[in-house]
Amino acid sequence: MAKPKLIEWNGSATAGENAVAGLPGLARKYFRAGRILLRGTPSPATLHRFRLETKRFRYTIELFRLCYGPGLDLRLEKLREIQVHLGEISDCSATMELLGRADAPFAAFLKRRMAAKIGALHTYWQDTFDAAGQEIWWMHYLKRFVRKQAGNEHR
Repeated sequence: MAKPKLIEWNGSATAGENAVAGLPGLARKYFRAGRILLRGTPSPATLHRFRLETKRFRYTIELFRLCYGPGLDLRLEKLREIQVHLGEISDCSATMELLGRADAPFAAFLKRRMAAKIGALHTYWQDTFDAAGQEIWWMHYLKRFVRKQAGNEHR
């Protein structure tokens, strides 16, 4: 199954124009997906899918790094932190699957650890990544802070 296109590319526009046309909508979708996911109690499989979505979102933004200034690095660091939380949860889940019931005390430890990591993800999302004004901070930057090119950018 093919992955959906993250940004519709306009071949007659500059990379910066494509960034402005596509990245704000992508950010809006990412924030919405995270809010929906973290409202409930997501399964490890659902969190793993969100981890992959986070990677795609971050890597797509990184493709446009040259179109933006250092403010983009601040935003990318916040995404990396989300990835760290999701990776730690995924590691616990994968280890539990590998163990099966072979080591019940260690499996219980991993279950507690995973619950703590999910709690840390919730806290980071609510208090930092999606705190009041953060989505607007992202949207404003992605729409307005594309660097002006010297006129020789490849189209």
